[in-house]
Amino acid sequence: MSTGLSRRNMLRFGALLPMLPASALAASAAPAVPQLAPPKGSEPLALASDTGYWASVARQYDITDEVVLLDNAYWGSMALPVLEDYQRQVAMVNRGNSWYGRVRFPAAFESARAHAAQALGVHLDEIVLTRGATEALQILIASYNRLKPGDTVLYADIDYDNMITTTRWLKQRRGVDVVSIAMPEPFSHDSVVAAYAQALENHPKLKLMLLTHVNHRNGMVLPVAQIASMARQRGVDVIVDTAHGFGQLDMTIPDLQADFVGINLHKWIGAPVGVGAVYIKRGRLADIDAYQGEEQGNDIRTRVHTGTLNFAAYLSLPLAFDIHGQIGVANKQARLQRLRNRWVEVARGIDGVEVLASSDPRLTSALASFRLKGKTSFADNLALSKRLVAEHGIFTVPRDGLASGSCIRVTPGIFTPDAHIERFIVALQQVARS
Repeated sequence: MSTGLSRRNMLRFGALLPMLPASALAASAAPAVPQLAPPKGSEPLALASDTGYWASVARQYDITDEVVLLDNAYWGSMALPVLEDYQRQVAMVNRGNSWYGRVRFPAAFESARAHAAQALGVHLDEIVLTRGATEALQILIASYNRLKPGDTVLYADIDYDNMITTTRWLKQRRGVDVVSIAMPEPFSHDSVVAAYAQALENHPKLKLMLLTHVNHRNGMVLPVAQIASMARQRGVDVIVDTAHGFGQLDMTIPDLQADFVGINLHKWIGAPVGVGAVYIKRGRLADIDAYQGEEQGNDIRTRVHTGTLNFAAYLSLPLAFDIHGQIGVANKQARLQRLRNRWVEVARGIDGVEVLASSDPRLTSALASFRLKGKTSFADNLALSKRLVAEHGIFTVPRDGLASGSCIRVTPGIFTPDAHIERFIVALQQVARS
C-alpha cells in the first residue's frame, strides 16, 4: 500500500471500486497441496522417531546441500508448495500493479489476517499483521503509553538485541529507569521464576517487563504465564516476544497470559520472509498509542503502518498455515526436541564441552547452545563456528549477549535428518579433543 493511504482507508477505498472481471488478472493455477497428515492414531512422541514420515516431510523442502544446515532459527524455509504459491502471487501482483493492490488486495489481506487470528487462537480485532516480530515488538514497546517519569522498565540478558535497544530507548522517550537482570546459569524452572520474582521485589516502581518466550541465545523456554501472573498481581504489565515460540511449541497466544505479544510467522510457520503480527488483548488497545499521526481509535490496525508492503508474502500466508496445520504443531515440537535432545545428551558427556540447555522439558525448545569450556568470548565462538564449517561442513551460529559469555547455537529444522545430528555429534567430539 502507498504510504499516503492507511491500511484502514485502503480497505474503504477498495470497497468503492468496481470489481475486476475474472480474466483481468489471470494467474497460473494454485499449487497442489501435499498430504502431510501423519498416520491416524499417531502420537507425537512416537511419530518423532518415524524417519519415514519425516523424510516425506523433508521432500517438501529444497534445502542447500553445501553444508549441514543447523541454523534454522534465522527464518524458516518455505515448503515447496508455499514457495510456488509465493512466486505465483509475486507475478500476479506485479502484473496487476496498483489496480490489483487497491481493488483486490484489501479483501485478500483481511482473509490472511483472519487465518492468522484463527491459528493464533485470538479474536480478529486483537491482531494486526506486521513485517516480522521485530517490527511488532518495537511498536508495542515504543507505543506503550502507561509509563511516566520515574517508573521502572526491566529486560533480561536473554532478550533479543533490538528489543533491548528499544527498551533502553524508553529512558529518553518516557523518562523511565531501565534495569536489567541476568538469568541463572545453569538455569532451572524454579531459579528462573525466582529471578523475576526477586526483580519484582527489588524494584517497587517496576511498571513494564520484557519477556522472551524462547530466547535466541540458548533456546530456554521461559515460564511466561507464571511470570506474567506474578507481574499482574503487582500491577506490572509484560510485553512478550514469542518470535521463536509460536509455531514450534504446542501453544496459542492466550496460553501466555499476556496482554501484549509480538509474533513471527516466517520462522516456524514457514511463511515467506516478512510476515509477523502484533497481539493486543481486548480492552487494552488504548494503552498502545496509534501510529504517528493516526487517530487514536478502537481499530488495532491504526497501531501499525508498514507503508507499501510485500503483497505476495501475505497472500501466501493461508497456505503456509494449511501445511503447518497438516503436520501438526505438537508433532513438530516432538520431532524438533527429539533432534535437539539427541545431540545435547551426548554433548553433556563430552569432556571440554559446556552445554547451555536444560533437561527439563518445560524449558526445552528446538534451540540449544554450547561452548568449549573456558571459551566465553565472541571471538572464540566465532572461530569455532568457522572451524565447524571448514573441517566438518556444519553450519551453526555464534551468539553473544548472555551474562555468562558467548556460545554457539544449534537449531535443527523439521526437514533435518537424523544423520545430520549424528554428523554434528562426531564433529563436536573431534573439536573438543583438539
